[in-house]
Amino acid sequence: MRVAIHQPHYLPWLGYLAKWAAADVFVFLDTVQYEKNGWQNRNRVKTAAGPRWLTVPVHARLGQPLAGVTVDAAQPWGARHLKVIEQAYARAPHLARHHDALRAFYARGWDRLRPLTVESALWLGRACGIRTETRLASELGVEAADPTGRLLGLCRALGADTYLAGREGVRYMDLGRFAAAGVAVEAQAYAHPVYAQLHGEFAPFLSALDLLLMHGDEALSILRGGNAWSRLTP
Repeated sequence: MRVAIHQPHYLPWLGYLAKWAAADVFVFLDTVQYEKNGWQNRNRVKTAAGPRWLTVPVHARLGQPLAGVTVDAAQPWGARHLKVIEQAYARAPHLARHHDALRAFYARGWDRLRPLTVESALWLGRACGIRTETRLASELGVEAADPTGRLLGLCRALGADTYLAGREGVRYMDLGRFAAAGVAVEAQAYAHPVYAQLHGEFAPFLSALDLLLMHGDEALSILRGGNAWSRLTP
């Protein structure tokens, strides 16, 4: 049982989805704090003027739990994001196929960031063809506060024997505790694939929406092509 765990990101990038697709269960770590200028409420798409940020405006305090962060509904951010996407990908081969779903997503009256971010990732992952089971950390009853204890608790709750870690995540993990618990750790080393894009020179590290609208059903095989894993030892 291979489990991957990651904070919910707004319209996440290719490496995020590749880790999700490699797991048997993917957990949205929705019990963390809000990170200003992080990926929980923003990502990038490619426009004729180059990569552009799409940022969901929020009301948040430093160190506030993600669950308590509200969306600034006074700003017409949904209409703005949809317009940027429609203009940037007007000539994308697969915009028409996903246009109705995008319009429906941005038409919803979102008032909190956590469900918005999770739903954006779920839609994008499913649209790319990922069928891995997903769970919310907040529903698994794990109360450990330290990073390693929290990850191990989630792995135990799901019966995992292997934890799929991101490249950055291994820096704060105690591998010895994983080994003692009988949970192997594999670290992702993601080589960003190059694929056909609109608007000139290739730009990496965009939302996977860029790949989906350009390559449709081929998106999953392309993003998974960058995956490589190495077994870590204490």
